Amino acid sequence: MVAPSPYSLIATDLDGTLLRGDDTLSERSLAALGQARRAGAQHLVVTGRPAPRVRPLLDDLGCTGLAVCGQGAQVYDAGAHRMLWSVTLDRELAETALGKIEAEVGQVYAAVDQDGVDGLTLIEPGYLMPHPTLPALRVARRDDLWCAPISKVLLRHHTLSDDELATIARSVVGSLATVTMSGPGTVELQPCGVTKATGLALAADRLGLTPGRAIAFGDMPNDIPMFEWAAHGVAMANAHPELRAVADEITTSNQDDGIAVVLEGLFD
Repeated sequence: MVAPSPYSLIATDLDGTLLRGDDTLSERSLAALGQARRAGAQHLVVTGRPAPRVRPLLDDLGCTGLAVCGQGAQVYDAGAHRMLWSVTLDRELAETALGKIEAEVGQVYAAVDQDGVDGLTLIEPGYLMPHPTLPALRVARRDDLWCAPISKVLLRHHTLSDDELATIARSVVGSLATVTMSGPGTVELQPCGVTKATGLALAADRLGLTPGRAIAFGDMPNDIPMFEWAAHGVAMANAHPELRAVADEITTSNQDDGIAVVLEGLFD
């Protein structure tokens, strides 16, 4: 018999957390999540990836329920293949924010995730995808990025570190957008006030779940709001120092099945 657990909701980031470095799911992690589900817990993916880039992984997880995508800007119903909720980043505000950032740091290279269940990832000349396995469409010039509604903008700089770029972006963007850092080479602008916690709270409410019985796993500063929302936050051993500083617990790395290590102890 599976022992009772204090957690009925398991919220997991993907990149650097549930996924290994090659974007795969380990058999051990799949087994641990399956054991937790059999004990009555619900698993919610909470990721910076937009819904179209998450669907194959949700299939691998056997997920037919909700997923929080786009840094919290999308609540996606995998079974029905539809958005239950989404918010877009105003494209004029995005352009203004980019201009303010470039006035401080010089040229940045940008990409956008379009809104919707079939939205594309568009990248301007010079932008390099941090995850080469994710599909993206290269456009001829920056103006082409704004051809359809977007959920976020992704930024890279040729010399500044992610931490440096994010710090400067926050200092000049103000209320135009929320600045997040979600992984190596991934500084993002998203709608003001939108975080992983806002999307997670909406999804949990639809499922009748509460933060008091939620455990969250992550590896980057964009997971901090999720940790603040959940009763217990677990950072991976490979996590950014900012997230480790606010975590309730540190597990092993994503390469060493850190989520499974914790879940096996909770649901054994």
